[in-house]
Amino acid sequence: MQIKPRQHMLDIWRAMARHSFDDGKLVWEDTDGLSSVADAERLLCLLYPATEVPAFRLDQPDTTERDVLRALEGVGSRLEIPPNLITALSQFMRSHTGPDDSPTFAGGHYFRPAEPRQKLTHEQYQLGVVDSYSMSVTLCLATLGFLKVYETSTTRPDVRKALGELREATNTRLTAAMISLLRSFTVNVFDAESEQGKRLIQVIGQDRQSDRAVLQQFSRRFRPLRATIIESLSRGIQVDESIRDESQLFECGWAWGVVKDAPTITDLDIPVPGQPDGIADRLPYVYFTVIALDGIQDLFSDRTLTLGLLDADQQKLAEALRLRWELSQQYWSAIARFGSERWPLEDLPWQTTGLQLESEYFSLTVAAILVHDLVRRKATDDDLTRTVAIMERLADRGRVSSRMTRNDPAIGLHYPGVTMPLAGSERSGGVLQWRMTDFSAQLLKRIIQLAELSRNIDAQDRLLRLGEQVFEHLWNRRIEDGEGTGLWDNARAVYPDTRVNRRLSWSITERVTECLVAARNLYEQQPIRSPELAQLARDMLSEATHLFGKEQLEASAAPDGSRARAMRSIESRLDHARSLVDDRPATAFALALPVLQELDTLAQARGAAAQEV
Repeated sequence: MQIKPRQHMLDIWRAMARHSFDDGKLVWEDTDGLSSVADAERLLCLLYPATEVPAFRLDQPDTTERDVLRALEGVGSRLEIPPNLITALSQFMRSHTGPDDSPTFAGGHYFRPAEPRQKLTHEQYQLGVVDSYSMSVTLCLATLGFLKVYETSTTRPDVRKALGELREATNTRLTAAMISLLRSFTVNVFDAESEQGKRLIQVIGQDRQSDRAVLQQFSRRFRPLRATIIESLSRGIQVDESIRDESQLFECGWAWGVVKDAPTITDLDIPVPGQPDGIADRLPYVYFTVIALDGIQDLFSDRTLTLGLLDADQQKLAEALRLRWELSQQYWSAIARFGSERWPLEDLPWQTTGLQLESEYFSLTVAAILVHDLVRRKATDDDLTRTVAIMERLADRGRVSSRMTRNDPAIGLHYPGVTMPLAGSERSGGVLQWRMTDFSAQLLKRIIQLAELSRNIDAQDRLLRLGEQVFEHLWNRRIEDGEGTGLWDNARAVYPDTRVNRRLSWSITERVTECLVAARNLYEQQPIRSPELAQLARDMLSEATHLFGKEQLEASAAPDGSRARAMRSIESRLDHARSLVDDRPATAFALALPVLQELDTLAQARGAAAQEV
């Protein structure tokens, strides 16, 4: 199934407008207000494409396209859509603000009890989580960009007042989310003889070397990164002094929430209230690290920089986050590719060290960090090609590109999903868990990112074919009737022999929306240039140009005759083909071929006429 970003995005918007809006007003669900993550995901399904894709822009009503207006009829008319979005966003900001007027980042119903009989308290539902911090960064940046453009298009006093209030609330929330991400970053140092140390050595050593040899190799490979972390102690990174000892192992990344004893951020021009004490253990999770990386990269996007969306405090926070962003990418990318032979990442499924869990989902999250690193350094080498093979294996093992067998354990990746205990959550009164059900959507997102990066024709072709398979799998999982028709998720549609409850998931719906925006960016870039085809196209154009010059030597019976018109057409097509040969050699080749045929026809006709004379 071919991915058609515009058509499929309009289908999602049409379904969302039908489900979530009534007479232009956002319809709040029973779970709304209980999870800032789900509420942000729902709004991003609409706002993210509207701010990232020019054809879907809603911030300049005069330029909104007709098919977009038809899809959003439930949200309002051309002039009503922006004010209605401002109202919905203002409701979100108010719903997730605490009694002290500080933003809240409740995980809400996304938190799960570790025991079936365990009841979560109101305080546990209100705990902040990295998913919310990261989603809030993306949502706030999209909102600020939307407001900055739209304010030049409206003069209504009531709308401008609401716009100003929303901008202030959004800036406050963005700053708070960035601070929370800083306070959730951690570096975990542990001894090689500890249980966690032995497990890490086993993962990266692949049992091909002695533990001592692996430890020495780790020390050498991570010496520069260790030095950077030590140097960063003065820049707010909290880490045990034992990291200076090269015999110690370490991991870095994001915990599930603000870590215990994380200091408050005070060196800002404007004080930020509501920095609650953390309870999370200093244990990095690859899942939450990926989520954090996705949000942080939006702080450095072209749109954010062009529109100047960050104030002075936010720019300072962004630089601090960028340091942690780069440290995490470099660390996990090196861990995934550790050694000189088979990568640890190629040994599926991935085993986590701290929680001692293993799953293809964790392989996907580590691969996602590797993709982030490949994009960061624009790697188009052997690393990318090997990552393509990993994506193909994950699609197969997750039964996304292959058939599900009877009682297949792979169904657990999709429903009920992969569950992780949140280390330190017992300090809230009981152990909490986090469940991930978006394996297919995350897989598609990383495949498209790799395809956009790849400059190898074979690798990109494999990725595009795999992406189409995964997208078809996901598209078939849309809900077909009842609540959430046209949205996700109905896993039973592709796994009919399983006991899966159909349920509306804003998490999966938002991930699919991100994939379509990424697919649009992929199709917007120039196709991969084939050097061999470019040379062949140049040879053809050289021959065509020579033959054309030869034909020009022949006199035309009439300057406006059919032969003269044909010559002018040939000259125009040759000029066009020459302009494309560097960027689109296949197109230049296709244009040159009929020109050669036509020149040959003209030459034959001229020869036949000469014989008759």
